Amino acid sequence: MSHPQDWTLRQQAEALRRGELNARELLDVTIARIIERDALINSTPVIFEESSREALRQAPAGPLHGVPITVKDMFSLPWRAARNGTTIDLIPAGASGPYRNLRDSGVVVVGIANQHELGLGSTGTQSAYGPMKNPWSPQNCAGGSSGGSAAAVSARLVAGSLASDSAGSTRLPASYCGVVGLKLTYGAVPYDGYFGAATTFSAPGVITRDGGDARLLASALLQRPLPQQSGSGLRVGVIRDPFWSDADAQVAAAGEQALRSAGWHVIEVHLEHLELAGAAFLSRLMAEAGVPSNELLATLSPPTRSIVLAGMLAPARFIPRADRVRGAIRNSLAKALHTVDFLCWPTTPAPAPALDESSVNLPSGRVLTDMANVRHTLLSNLTGVPGISIPIGLHSSKLPMGLQLLAPWGGEARLLDAAEHLERATDREFVDLVPPLAR
Repeated sequence: MSHPQDWTLRQQAEALRRGELNARELLDVTIARIIERDALINSTPVIFEESSREALRQAPAGPLHGVPITVKDMFSLPWRAARNGTTIDLIPAGASGPYRNLRDSGVVVVGIANQHELGLGSTGTQSAYGPMKNPWSPQNCAGGSSGGSAAAVSARLVAGSLASDSAGSTRLPASYCGVVGLKLTYGAVPYDGYFGAATTFSAPGVITRDGGDARLLASALLQRPLPQQSGSGLRVGVIRDPFWSDADAQVAAAGEQALRSAGWHVIEVHLEHLELAGAAFLSRLMAEAGVPSNELLATLSPPTRSIVLAGMLAPARFIPRADRVRGAIRNSLAKALHTVDFLCWPTTPAPAPALDESSVNLPSGRVLTDMANVRHTLLSNLTGVPGISIPIGLHSSKLPMGLQLLAPWGGEARLLDAAEHLERATDREFVDLVPPLAR
């Protein structure tokens, strides 16, 4: 029989429920595997050996009783403050709202998932704990800001992780690491003890190996069922320019092949004011970032410090304009999602770059990685709707590629139906790919 760490979240939960797997033994082997494998990818820099064992003793008999997960550094825990990828305790220790929901399902938090410093990056190369590395190639980045969550799930260290998403931070690293990343609808869970409470863009998310696991973990996080329906025959809206036309040719081709495999009805969609989305997003996001303390500012890496200082200089007069554009785009998106079941394009326009590269090659030329990535994911955060990234194969560079779907407000179940349908249509070829580190 395969190692329990190689099982899906569902398989672990079911084996624990049936008594075929001992929760204490699963926790012990999880900790041992993190210690054994994580030095190469730096996904889980903080392990809770004693706190996790105490949490297991107190875990309720929920649907995920005894299943180990990691939690991104943006959420406070009863025994640890949230640091947001820095060296400073920024939110005091306490049971954050998202943690409480997951705790009630019986999960056990085994460690802290590494993340990009202050969540201000899509590569995962900046963190007080050091850069996150890709299990498919440690010379390449794992993505951000939830890079530790995606890398740990991809490397089979844990079967699931609590992430967050302010500009693609769940979906982008999921795409880079070849796993499933689901961003929830804005405001769908309690935000206390979570850095996302400071913005109107951020939402918790889950990262798992496949759609079925995402459904189980997201249901626990939302504390409501996400009933399964057929994902066939759906209408998918595509926006060709720039999301398909300015993506790596292999990434775009893999996305097109995935749509054909799924057999969905593809409809060309146009969103009014889409060209202003980036400016509106950055203007409002920088305004919401606030003014950091001198203590925090002094500890930040130069790239993160420059972003924070630039945000402090953003003129306030842009905020009302950004809000008007945001409202117009929300209306345009709502109209589009009345004509299709979801929107779809590549999650990242190119595979994960090397750790020391700050840009990627696209048909339009050499583009800063953060700018290219956020362009593909910000619409979900600007409008608050849920989004998911699904693995669709390997690039010739041997790095994963992902397909992104966006659904109407509260449409997490629809996204998961589509994800699981695509998995079946491709015989699970892509979600069952195993990175070299985990073989």
